[in-house]
Amino acid sequence: MIDAIDHIGIAVKDLDEAIHVYRDVLGFKLEEVHTFNERMLKIAFFSLGESRIELLQPLSPDSTVAKFLATRGEGIQHLAVKVKNVEATIEEFKSKGVVLVDEKPRLGVGGNKIAFVHPKSTRGVLLELVEKP
Repeated sequence: MIDAIDHIGIAVKDLDEAIHVYRDVLGFKLEEVHTFNERMLKIAFFSLGESRIELLQPLSPDSTVAKFLATRGEGIQHLAVKVKNVEATIEEFKSKGVVLVDEKPRLGVGGNKIAFVHPKSTRGVLLELVEKP
């Protein structure tokens, strides 16, 4: 079902300032920056060893990340885990009564299939399921 942690998503107000902190101050390696218009986000991916961080800046006040920032401020927005088959994981979770944000996978950055598990089912943590292409 769940193979490993894929990344930690962090909501930020200013991506350029956050890139400076994670790259220049903390020493994480900047892998790539994407504009993800479908989700109204600008995203930067970093690596440090086998760990990955995803910084998320909203491009619209209507995006889910903008709403997160308005209510909680900057910080960890989600935990992403790798799965072999996102559809099968969704079905297994549904059979166990897990509340899902997505009952069908959607397309994520890099062609990944993703789906989110509602924080109600994971003790307050938004969980992202990630299936790599």
